[in-house]
Amino acid sequence: MLLSIHPDNPQARNITTVVNYLKNGGVIIYPTDTIYGLGCHIYNTEAITRICRIKGIDPRKAQFSFVCSDLSHISEYTKSIDTPVFRLLKRALPGPYTFILEASKLVPKFLQAKKNTVGIRVPDNKICHAIVKELGHPIMSVSLPMEGEVEYFTDPEVMEEIFGDVVDVVIDGGHGGIIPSTVIDCTEGVPTLIREGAGDWENLIGK
Repeated sequence: MLLSIHPDNPQARNITTVVNYLKNGGVIIYPTDTIYGLGCHIYNTEAITRICRIKGIDPRKAQFSFVCSDLSHISEYTKSIDTPVFRLLKRALPGPYTFILEASKLVPKFLQAKKNTVGIRVPDNKICHAIVKELGHPIMSVSLPMEGEVEYFTDPEVMEEIFGDVVDVVIDGGHGGIIPSTVIDCTEGVPTLIREGAGDWENLIGK
């Protein structure tokens, strides 16, 4: 199903439709402030397995991210964050960054990396924020399979044609970007750049 949601004023009824699918094990394609992603409820193993099949990845080796609504939401799913890292998160979020942090007990074991870490995102996107806020849990997120023409993963109508048989909802929140988030590891005390993407790493660290 292709569902249009206004990027600046998300319609409450459409957000509720998406959330109901997520609560019932649905898989969605949704916009962020960078690229479109595949998402589902973090506690639904069947939905997570579906996403792994779509991506063609082993669930035991997959690197998922949690899409949260704000800094207080992040604190529920990560262990104690020291002051310098908290200040970094406060400067960067919401924004096009993924932060790798130590996972709390609320993160399902099968979604934790071998080092008990979790990737956390707070996209600067009103649709994301509205979905997560109504859902009450983060969205388990991974990027779309990016093969072929750019339109395959930037144009919602094309995405619905390609993935409509394997996902429940494709949200049309406008055309997406082609550059993923910047990934920063904060588990070793000093923030370390893992992948340079849409977020400005040098400017962030230099502040």
